[in-house]
Amino acid sequence: MSSILLLTSSPRSDSLSTSIATDLAEKIKAQNPGQTIVHRDLAAQPLPHIDDLFTASIRKPAEARTTEEANAVTVSDALVDELLAADTLVIGTGLINFNIYSSLKAWIDHIARAGRTFKYGENGPVGLATGKKAYIVLASGGVYSQGPAASLNHAVPYLKSVLGFIGITDVETVYVEGLAFGPEAAEKAIDAAKARANELALAA
Repeated sequence: MSSILLLTSSPRSDSLSTSIATDLAEKIKAQNPGQTIVHRDLAAQPLPHIDDLFTASIRKPAEARTTEEANAVTVSDALVDELLAADTLVIGTGLINFNIYSSLKAWIDHIARAGRTFKYGENGPVGLATGKKAYIVLASGGVYSQGPAASLNHAVPYLKSVLGFIGITDVETVYVEGLAFGPEAAEKAIDAAKARANELALAA
């Protein structure tokens, strides 16, 4: 059975990136009843940051790892399996210091695995997590999709670069932005984001 991997990363209980990403995943599922949603809340269940043992272990074949080394990559292996099994990826994050939450960065560090999600060929790196569509939901107090602050939006370019590196090049973005510009602006931003999410879900 195909699946939608929903990744949320905001620590806020009232997170708009989480609520709109969740709604988007549910609407995509409604358009494709055979799919299931696998939700990984990276804020509620944070992943361990990678360390020396991890980086040494992933460079060895599985059969050559010690028990300690095998244990060090257990979480990473499960995350990679989860990603590869999914047909659709929905990522929710706020813009924090112009980039993604560290909880989401930890997930990326675990799934970017040579030999599993990418490999090096004669002409450079080749993504192995192909055939998937991804959606990014980015919430921010300011406006970063365009205008003078656009150059400070490192989150979407970074996520698109990482996803493209592992073979996911079909990526759509939903911005929930301008939330700090007062209640009226926030309401308009939320309505626009929900409309965009609904449009994308209908096309899924």
